[in-house]
Amino acid sequence: MRRSGGPAGSSVFWFPPQPASSSVAPATHPTTHPVRTPRFRSPGPGTAKLTVVGWTVDPLQLAPVAAAAAFYAFRVRSLGRRVPRRRTASFLLGLALLVVAFVTPLDSIGETRLFSAHMAQHLLIGDLAPLFVVLGLDARILRPLLVPRLRVLASPLVALPLWALDLWLWHLPVLYDAALRDDAVHALEHALFFTCGALLWTALLQPLPGPRWFGTGWRLAALGFVWVAGGVLSNVFLWSNHPYYPPYVHAPRTWGLSALADQRVGGGLMLLEMSVVVAAVFVWLGLRWLREAERRQRLVESPM
Repeated sequence: MRRSGGPAGSSVFWFPPQPASSSVAPATHPTTHPVRTPRFRSPGPGTAKLTVVGWTVDPLQLAPVAAAAAFYAFRVRSLGRRVPRRRTASFLLGLALLVVAFVTPLDSIGETRLFSAHMAQHLLIGDLAPLFVVLGLDARILRPLLVPRLRVLASPLVALPLWALDLWLWHLPVLYDAALRDDAVHALEHALFFTCGALLWTALLQPLPGPRWFGTGWRLAALGFVWVAGGVLSNVFLWSNHPYYPPYVHAPRTWGLSALADQRVGGGLMLLEMSVVVAAVFVWLGLRWLREAERRQRLVESPM
């Protein structure tokens, strides 16, 4: 990718000059060309986003969280005490992580200043929140949603490539920058991150019965695919010698981080979080595989 800063038409990262009253000269990026401050966000049609001292209330993103909480509460009440408390706590933790990602200053800082903060937000939305939400589900809770056409999305042959494609496409500069500029596009990005993450963890953790062939061994192999797909992308950010996203190049410098250092911090966060989560799930699946092997061995050795 080429850096921004060349003459008009010479770079895919060119942003038109802003009026002098709105220009902010980056302290650490001197240039002989007019300073360009890209717009980070323009509200989409029908959006009503409120930001107060870094805290954000965006109905477009909070409404689905409230709807999910209401649906879960209705199903738990209808099932009575048959839903373990640890399952309910896990689901609520997943929703709480979404609220943290959408409401706290992590959202506003990630949108206007730091790629690394935006990366942390996306890890909450697309990885950790879906993981805990899926751990809070089972077939009884999901019964009203078990439509065959929807259930096929949780097939490992669909969920894994869909998750990887979604992850990589949204980190292409053209789509990433579009999400930074428009509320509706950004909400779509977050919705797809969460949905694809939930489908991924549903395929791997199987709160619903999965394909018979997709046993624990295959799930361990699929987990390796997840680590490689995310690890390669995180290393692109970690070892690149130039920043990919112009809005962060022209953003005010924060905590003394240059745009490139900020991008590398974001890549490091992604690699660290993914390694910890994949390792934890790998150990859990590995122990389960050993227990299954022991049960099979006892059945073989038991007298007829």
